[in-house]
This record gives sequence, C-alpha cells and structure tokens, in this order.
Amino acid sequence: MSRRISRDSDPEASQTPTLEANLRERIRREGSLTFREWMHAALYDERDGYYRRRDAVRWGRAGDYRTSPERSALFAATFARHFANLFEELGRPPALHLLEAGGGAGRFAHGVLQTLQRDAPHIFQSLRYIFDESSEDSRARAAALLAPFAGRVEFQSIADLTEPLDAVIIFSNELLDAFPIHRVVMRGGKLRELCVGVGEGENFVWVEQKPSTPRIAEHFMRLSVTLAEGQFAEVNLGAEEWMQSAARVVGRGFVFSVDYGDEAEQLFGAPHRREGTLRAFRGHELADDVLREPGGQDLTTTVNWTHVRSVGESAGLETVALEQLDAFLLRAGLLEQLERETAHAADDTEVARLRLGAREMILPGGMASHFQVLVQKKS
Repeated sequence: MSRRISRDSDPEASQTPTLEANLRERIRREGSLTFREWMHAALYDERDGYYRRRDAVRWGRAGDYRTSPERSALFAATFARHFANLFEELGRPPALHLLEAGGGAGRFAHGVLQTLQRDAPHIFQSLRYIFDESSEDSRARAAALLAPFAGRVEFQSIADLTEPLDAVIIFSNELLDAFPIHRVVMRGGKLRELCVGVGEGENFVWVEQKPSTPRIAEHFMRLSVTLAEGQFAEVNLGAEEWMQSAARVVGRGFVFSVDYGDEAEQLFGAPHRREGTLRAFRGHELADDVLREPGGQDLTTTVNWTHVRSVGESAGLETVALEQLDAFLLRAGLLEQLERETAHAADDTEVARLRLGAREMILPGGMASHFQVLVQKKS
C-alpha cells in the first residue's frame, strides 16, 4: 500500500480540514461538482492533492505506480539517442530546446542529460532543457536530482512561454492520462454528465445532470460518435487544451506523447468499455471506488488517440507516427544503446539491471507493449 501522510504528527495539519471535508462543504454550498472539478481537487489540490502532497510515496514499489524511466535507465537513454538524431534532422541548430511536460521527480530528464553529456557533448552544449512540472514537491525533488546539470535546466511552465520556439522537442510520459476529465452517460437518448454529490452517509455519490459545457456534445460530434443507451464515457478536454498549447510553442520541431490509449472506435465501440475507462490505483492495484478518499489514490483514464491526433492536426501539427512503445524503442536503437550502457556499467550488477530493463521494455507482453508513442511535428 502507499505510504500515507500522517496528519496526527503535524499539530497544525491536524487542525486543518481535510480535502474530503473541504469538498463536502463546497458541494453543500455550491451544489454538485462536475467530475472534472472533483478530480482536479483530488489530484492537484495545493496541499492534499494526490500529485501535490509532500512526503508521499507515489512512484516505485512502495507507491502506487512505476513509470518507464523508473523501470529502466534505457528508456531515457534510448530517447536521448533518438533526440540526437532529430538534432541532425533539424539542421544542427545553435540551440536545441527540449521541453519535458509533467516531468515528475526528474528521472527521465536526468537520464537524457546524462546520456547526451557523455555521448553527444556538442548537443549537450547547445541544449536548453525546460522542465515543466506543476507539483512543488516534485519540482523540489527534480531540482535536487538535476543539480549537476543546473546550467542546462530551467523550471518553467509551457503556459508561460509566449513565443514559439525554433528547434524544439516537447516530450511527455503518462501526462495526458492524468488530466481531469468530464464523465458522461447516455440516458433516454440524451447525454447526461456524471457529477459528484454527497450521500446520506457522508460518502461521495454520482449525480446525473445536464452537461456543464456544450464542448462535451461537440467532442462526440467531431468524432462522429454516438454512445449507446446506458453507456459511460470520458471527455478529456484537458488533453485537448494541452495539445493546443504544445502546438503553439512549436515553431519548428517535434512533440512526443507517451501514454496508454486507443482509437475512438475501440474506446467507444468495444463491449468491455461500456462503463468507460476511469479507474483508480492504490498500491499497484485497482481500487474499487474512484470516489473514495480524494487525494489518497491515483485516478486515470485511457487516452483517446483519435482525439489527441485530431486536435494536434487542427493546430498545425503533422502526425508522423503512432505506434507501440516497444516497437518505437527498438527502431530508435534500444539494443544498440544497451551495448553502449553495458560498456560503461560500473559492475556486473548494473549490467544485469540494464539487461533486465531491456527485457521489460521489448519482450512480448512487457510494460512497453501496453503503451503507445504519438510523434507529431511542425516544419
């Protein structure tokens, strides 16, 4: 199970209302919240949100999930190798901007910077690494980890970049699935939005209401999708807004989005997805109640690649490829990078760890086979 923050050990915190209490009071005062509002609070509340809490273990075996950069150093090293090739494709620009969105504690950034410094020092010297992370706790961890590269790294939000960047690569890993979503259901031939209220037992309950914004119906119209009666689905307007921001920042360059997703036809047409894809994780296991204990568990949905790709194309981004992560890593030179990393390994233990990581990345049924990479570009 994940390690929880103890409010009893902090007298000041113990006297402060919990996120649950604050949400109940807000619902009583304002009425039911859209799930997008509720999920935003559960994940991103400044003090108690899942991604904002201090001293909480979210990553690794002791937390609730493990991402690819934590499973294997080869993940970042292989992407660094690919970015070096793109540097050549971009015409060896005097400055290469590498913007990582949702960088967490900095493991991917550290791996990329370390690899480029060792294997491509000419690119490293031209690099401007922009680290975009909303969590103050994660930024602090990343700043400590990336201290050796402080001259190449700056912490800045993509929203604060007012001018397009030339020769830029934007990268995100498991970012799109973490945006708060609207949840809907088809009732009597009409879309109804699933909002969150408070039940008699003080627990959070689902409340069906009219859609809170016309953008929800417009989303399905653009995709030419009509839900079946009683079918649930999610609408990720946050991913749409982020993709538009990314396209605005790219004057010339690439956008890499790594996540787990599917095409709209499968998301809305497959029988096993009639309940949608919203789910909660706690201690690496599915939790049975997504409304339980806001801030205490991870919430996620499956990315709609049809939607994300379409938004990017409307914003001027050309789709280069959408493929499984394992196939992409092999094509990007993972096996060649494995040889390079093992040659620099400190001991046999590190060599064994690298080889195990490679197997996890590329073996059939391994972690990478469940993820995809969307590559977009603007010339």
